Amino acid sequence: MKIILSRKGFDSSSAGVPNPLFPDGRLLSLPIPDALSPIAYGDIAHQSEPLGGLVEQLTKQRILSHYGAHLDPDLRIGALSRLPGWRPMLGQYGAAQSHLRNQGVGAGDVFLFFTVFQPVVCIDGAYQWQRQSRPIHALWGWLQVDEVLDVSHGKPVPYAWAAYHPHCYRHHEANNVIYTARQHLTLGGENRQLRGAGVFPFLRPELQLSAVDSTKPTLWELPFWFYPEADKKPLTYHTNLNRWQREGERTLLQSVYRGQEFVLDTKDYPEALAWVEGLISSNA
Repeated sequence: MKIILSRKGFDSSSAGVPNPLFPDGRLLSLPIPDALSPIAYGDIAHQSEPLGGLVEQLTKQRILSHYGAHLDPDLRIGALSRLPGWRPMLGQYGAAQSHLRNQGVGAGDVFLFFTVFQPVVCIDGAYQWQRQSRPIHALWGWLQVDEVLDVSHGKPVPYAWAAYHPHCYRHHEANNVIYTARQHLTLGGENRQLRGAGVFPFLRPELQLSAVDSTKPTLWELPFWFYPEADKKPLTYHTNLNRWQREGERTLLQSVYRGQEFVLDTKDYPEALAWVEGLISSNA
């Protein structure tokens, strides 16, 4: 089994701002803008309210409620009206999908989604970024792959409940797929009686990737077993061992600034199975 640390959500290049960390600890990853998507920010529900107003507040009207949103991964059943049979999904295309394919990512592998978050405050009924707060990288959701659907060159998706997905509207893309989620998480061949996909609604210490004693979100503090010993293949895009440091019971990693999909093979890191189960079971 492979674990993929997958960067998804607002950032400085795709939206110009991070994602909100609310005063009560709630995490919300915001979908990036997408002019091809049939889904508008105002169509997406968050806590029973349209998402568009929050996006307008946090981007100071640079992204408006009626703009298209790339709702991907789509993990929350209440975000939109759904057809019967709906399952969470993730789309990928281009170079990022080539990397996933080259790494053999497919059924049974687990995506852990992360992005950059920064605290927000509500003043006079509107949200704004908390001054002098620092951004962090944190995990916010997961998806275990059930099927990989090829929707390249406008190929029709085989399920009516998936036809709305933004990757079904990228008709010009030659390397375009949708990963559907399993109903239940399966690790080591056993059904763990946990959902195959979902979101982590609140920040917990184990979800934060950024080292607590660093001002840079890209300096990660990981479990000690993450360190790539001589006989272990490192997390992809992080093969330069100068990026890694063992410090007591933790591993520090200077993560790459850009990149979407970082793959770890649990064949070399069997401890990762219990780590993933612990993250998800704590959310149950």
